[in-house]
Amino acid sequence: MADDSGQDKTEDPTGKRLDDSKKKGQIARSKELNTFVILITGATLLLMMGGKMGEELLQIMHGQFTLNREEIFNPDTPVLHFKKVIQDGVLLIVPFIAVMVVVALIAPITMGGWNFSLESIQPKFEKLDPIKGIPRLFALKGFVELIKSIFKFLLILAGVFVLFNQVFDEYVSLSSESVEQGILHTMELTASGFLFLSSLLLLIALFDVPYQLWEHKKQLKMTKQEVKDENKDVEGNPEVKGKIRQMQMEAAQRRMMDEVPKADVIVTNPTHFSVALKYQQDSTSAPRVVAKGVDMIAAHIRNLAIGADVPLVAAPPLARALYHSTELNDEIPQGLFLAVAQVLAYVFQLKTAIENDWDEPDFPTSIEVPEEFNTSQ
Repeated sequence: MADDSGQDKTEDPTGKRLDDSKKKGQIARSKELNTFVILITGATLLLMMGGKMGEELLQIMHGQFTLNREEIFNPDTPVLHFKKVIQDGVLLIVPFIAVMVVVALIAPITMGGWNFSLESIQPKFEKLDPIKGIPRLFALKGFVELIKSIFKFLLILAGVFVLFNQVFDEYVSLSSESVEQGILHTMELTASGFLFLSSLLLLIALFDVPYQLWEHKKQLKMTKQEVKDENKDVEGNPEVKGKIRQMQMEAAQRRMMDEVPKADVIVTNPTHFSVALKYQQDSTSAPRVVAKGVDMIAAHIRNLAIGADVPLVAAPPLARALYHSTELNDEIPQGLFLAVAQVLAYVFQLKTAIENDWDEPDFPTSIEVPEEFNTSQ
């Protein structure tokens, strides 16, 4: 690869560069967005399920702190009740934890989509080099992360201050409520406060998502030389491609020439154009062009036809029309049916006359080509 040192990375990443980066696990991710999605989901669930969880918690407390006389004097009672509390507590929070685990797995794919790469989890010991790590401390990305951390701290601090002023009186009044009301009220205050503080992180995510997309694209930018080298790798060397095209054309030309001896007639210009036609008399298909060419190729077609006793018919307007209007191995257009039929009729009559030693038939004096097929070249 050419040395592109000193060149600015001004070019957008190519499709191959983007695919390669994705295979390496290098995709745009926002930790702030992940944190926001997880916390806002947890806060919403807590607000929706808090009342139910509070009621079940009261039932657990009532069941485990209500003891009869036999249980009081039984030394195994504390252990049994402790096991029961643990069991009921786990069952109480399992639905909440299960939903949060699912959200924690889904949250990262909200930006960048699903991607799994073994290469991204392989240890990179160069990242442990403190000398190489020093420049990262003073890079733009490190500065942005520092600003985000400070802003996040100040934002949450301000949110706590506002929340504290609004609900302080309610927290103080909890002591005057009954145990049942106090627990339910505490769950409600906790869930609503958690939801409020989690919502504040949306401000961080709204800044971080476009920044991460910009940073990711910036890291993948390429120099002009890298783009050129990659295009060579993807599309191949132009000289090699040209050689391949030449070989393909030569192979196609050989296949075309192999069809000339099988043709029924060669319609000529008579020197500049040659078009070989093949017609299956027992078929409903129209005649097909099995070979065509101009100048040197036309001459080669005529020589092959002469060697294979294929009739040559000089019809300049028809030869030009067939050459320009019909692709190789295609049936002739409907507008040329009558003109070609005249030529084929003459050829078949000529063949019959030769086989029976008759006089040669007269060549049609007027082979008309429709105006839309007329060409002077």
